[in-house]
Amino acid sequence: MLDKNTNAYKWNYCSLGGVVRVNIASGDDIAHLGELDQKLWTVLSSPTRNLEFPQETLALLDADGDGRIKIGEVVDAANWLTSVIKDKDSILQGASVLPFSQFNTDDERGKALLQSARQILGNLGLEKEEISLEDTSDSVKIFAETAFNGDGVITVKSTSDEELQKLVTTISETIGSVTDRCGLQGVNEELIGKFYAELADYDAWKAAAESDAGTILPYGDGTAAALSAVDAIKDKVSDYYMRCKLIAFDDAVSGAVDVSVEKLAAITEKNLATQSEEISTYPLARPNKSAVLPFEGINPAWQAAFSALKTAVLDIECKGKKGVSEAEWNEILAKLEPYRAWVAAAKGLAVDGLGLDAVRAILKADKKAALLELVASDKALEGESASIDDVHKLLLFYRDFYKYLKNYVLFKDFYSPESGDLAVFEAGELYIDQRCCKLCVRVEDMGQHADIAAKSGMFLIYCDCVSKTKGEKINIVAVMTAGNVSRLYVGKNAIFYSRDGQAWDAVITKIVDNPLSVRQAFWRPYKKLAQFISDKLDKSAADKDSAATANLLSSADKTDPAAPKQPFDIAKFAGIFAAIGVAVGALGAGIGLIINGLKGLVWWKYFIIIAAIMLVISGPACFIAWRKLRRRNLGPVLNANGWAINSVVIVNSIFGKTLTSVAEYPHLKLDDPYQKKTPLWWKILRVVLIVAVVAFAVLFFMGKLDCIGLPFNK
Repeated sequence: MLDKNTNAYKWNYCSLGGVVRVNIASGDDIAHLGELDQKLWTVLSSPTRNLEFPQETLALLDADGDGRIKIGEVVDAANWLTSVIKDKDSILQGASVLPFSQFNTDDERGKALLQSARQILGNLGLEKEEISLEDTSDSVKIFAETAFNGDGVITVKSTSDEELQKLVTTISETIGSVTDRCGLQGVNEELIGKFYAELADYDAWKAAAESDAGTILPYGDGTAAALSAVDAIKDKVSDYYMRCKLIAFDDAVSGAVDVSVEKLAAITEKNLATQSEEISTYPLARPNKSAVLPFEGINPAWQAAFSALKTAVLDIECKGKKGVSEAEWNEILAKLEPYRAWVAAAKGLAVDGLGLDAVRAILKADKKAALLELVASDKALEGESASIDDVHKLLLFYRDFYKYLKNYVLFKDFYSPESGDLAVFEAGELYIDQRCCKLCVRVEDMGQHADIAAKSGMFLIYCDCVSKTKGEKINIVAVMTAGNVSRLYVGKNAIFYSRDGQAWDAVITKIVDNPLSVRQAFWRPYKKLAQFISDKLDKSAADKDSAATANLLSSADKTDPAAPKQPFDIAKFAGIFAAIGVAVGALGAGIGLIINGLKGLVWWKYFIIIAAIMLVISGPACFIAWRKLRRRNLGPVLNANGWAINSVVIVNSIFGKTLTSVAEYPHLKLDDPYQKKTPLWWKILRVVLIVAVVAFAVLFFMGKLDCIGLPFNK
């Protein structure tokens, strides 16, 4: 078990994202990863898909190939890497070139790797005291000039014997081939064995026919043609003989079993050359009591098939005759049965194209052992070749392993954007609504992802992204941490830039709404109220417009020009005006009561009351926003993508500001010829209103309004 209660190694710690984490800062730290308590790891496992990280390295780290890299696999990689590298601290540099002096030759594996590294350079014709990832990346080039490369595949370059070279080519063309490390097509032990088995089976099959040629090949080389001709028409011949038997049984059925005049009459008006399918359903010949199939008078639709039968069989079996009886026909069928059985038992047909003479020549030469000896010579270098592959693995780990650890043990790249190294899960940047969302993550199952990621407490924007250049489509989720969100909606277009600089057309498909700041949360109730009032006014106006239009149309439809006009009803309008007066009086009285209730207070207490009212309205929203902002956690977003996150990944307000940048313009005074001008009368009116309000407030607080007959003065 990796989980330990105590260990002798002294770990260093750091604080990232408001959480204490183990700091991996030296080669010794990497070498002792197996001693680190599993509860202290930030990640328990990570997926190998949708990461901005070399896929070849991820595949090597995923030792069991299950698509997930677990702590045990990371520890195994760390132990192997630190055991074969002399200066463990050099692993932190992420270099792609490894000097030979860095191979730990005190370790047998390090010593073998050094020898393989020198062999690689020798194969490439290079003389230097270091090896690079570029040197190990092209296995075809490494083994291009070698006869054997340890993969158990031999090619024409594996031998100088022309006969063996020709045989390798023959096997590849008849049985198949495999690609060896050099990139050439060749054969292995399995293909060689299959080839010689096919040769033996084919030879035995042919020999069986030769040993009993009189029975199996009754028509000699023409037996295959004879069987084909018989099979093409035998069902129609059997049908003919049955019709003859029915006539012999009862003459009365002769008209029914023969072709009727009515059937022919039905198609005579058509082009008979196009009626072959219909005519082919008629009897093969005119049935009769003699039950002999004549060689003349054959159904035209079957004439070609019958002519082939006559040439291949009937001219031999019924020579000089004008027809064939059913008994003679059955003898012909029985005569062909041994050949039919021999064909059904065919073996070795894969080498049939070589011809029997070539097959027997290859068997006689018996070069199978020589080919297998070449394969054995190639396999003898399997360990050495595998070690060459391990050199490539070593170079990949030497370059990439520490970066992977920073994204696995402590998330250092994520919390240090100023370093220029992005986290492996950061897919690119989304530009939308004058903002750049720098934290974007690839998503596969958007529906399932959103359900889990909503627990993060962050404002999430899901987008479908399409690249017409690449002809690909991807899904992303972008985290927004700053700016106004009122203009964001499903269907809004944006641009996503992947890490390779490729631009993708993006469109919002889903939004998970969470607060971006306490300030926005403070004003949110008022914005909602304003939106509610606006929606109600719009709906009311629309309803009244519809009603007015309907009334107008109805009135126009019902208007009678001859009808007398209704006289003006003064009492009706007096009632309306009285109702309006009562409403205004009630409103004034209400305002007066409020002001009278506040009149005895000191002026600054009015502001306290206003602040208290606003606090009651906005306080709950601000409190909820403050709690959510403190607990924003990237963990659920990554968890929904297949990560097993073992610690919180906090995105607090300070760090969150670095994840979304908002457009900023300089303060300039610019002339805009299309800007709407404020009328002079409105400017004057605003000044007058402001002065009036200030004067009213001053006089009110000074008690100078008693002379005014307002309701709240009484």
